[in-house]
Amino acid sequence: MPLAPGVVLVTVPGGGLAVRTPDGTFLRVDTAGTEPHAATALLSGRPAPDRAPAATPGTRPGPGPGTRPAVDSSPEPNPDSSPEPGPDSSPEPNPEPGSDRLTAAFAEAGYTGDTPPPPLTGRTVAVLGDPVLTAPLTRFVRDAGGLTRTVTPEEAAALDGDRTAVVWCLDGPVPPGLWDDADRLPDRGTAWLRTHREGAHAWIEPPATGPGDVTSAHVRLRRLAATPAHRELAALWAGHGTPDNGPRHSEASAALTAALLTADLLAWAAGAPPAVRRRLRRLDLRDLAVTGHPVLPVPDVAPLPAPASGAVPPTPAPAPAPGPAPSVRPA
Repeated sequence: MPLAPGVVLVTVPGGGLAVRTPDGTFLRVDTAGTEPHAATALLSGRPAPDRAPAATPGTRPGPGPGTRPAVDSSPEPNPDSSPEPGPDSSPEPNPEPGSDRLTAAFAEAGYTGDTPPPPLTGRTVAVLGDPVLTAPLTRFVRDAGGLTRTVTPEEAAALDGDRTAVVWCLDGPVPPGLWDDADRLPDRGTAWLRTHREGAHAWIEPPATGPGDVTSAHVRLRRLAATPAHRELAALWAGHGTPDNGPRHSEASAALTAALLTADLLAWAAGAPPAVRRRLRRLDLRDLAVTGHPVLPVPDVAPLPAPASGAVPPTPAPAPAPGPAPSVRPA
């Protein structure tokens, strides 16, 4: 059986055999007397890249610095066994001591096995939006084993299924109401991911994978609450501004944005922990700096009670006095 992906056997000169796990940790292997070169050939099915110098007769290689025991294939001691044979005794030879136990121990530790399927195998990702972003995203999803399809906004809003995700990519601001229907996708179990650009910043919103997750409406409300320029920001989103003139996505920023969306898709396929579903990221297109911001869903607000019969309507507020001469200042 081959070694599991990312597992590497290392013959340490004068130190026996070690295994490097996929996360980069080095662990010492007790080969139960099997020579490290032979153990490497046994476990990997191919000759070891180098042969470690033989240990001094009668000694056993110890662990190197920064290592700890990983796989122990030594047989259990037998208290009833006879004393060690003398110089005139002739014990039976054992050509491959502990080889079966060694392979079994590696299999039990998860260090052998076939390559697992790609992480998005069996998942469908519906993509729509601007090609500068959807093209690299489609390539990345297919490379991860997922199926992709291009849909219209109406088709995206009607999708249903817990193995389906919708990713909407915009190289510009979000027109008012564009994502309202798609915000209902998580209530039906369909994952909902999106990104858009405002000037020199691209926003990668958190993936919504089920009821109660963060939607695009929640992100807008949280951003308005976090800035003193909430009136100006709301007016910009409502379309009361000059046309957005960039800077638009470059090939590098588009690839990075698509990679971040793909990372969220991989997290969705693996269960998407709350830390991923509560993370809003901002990408600066000028230097490709990415910052993360925690964001929470906004609970529904109870409706205001109906006015009592005969209640006096509120008096309109007086018009504000004329202000100073027009000027430009920070909001």
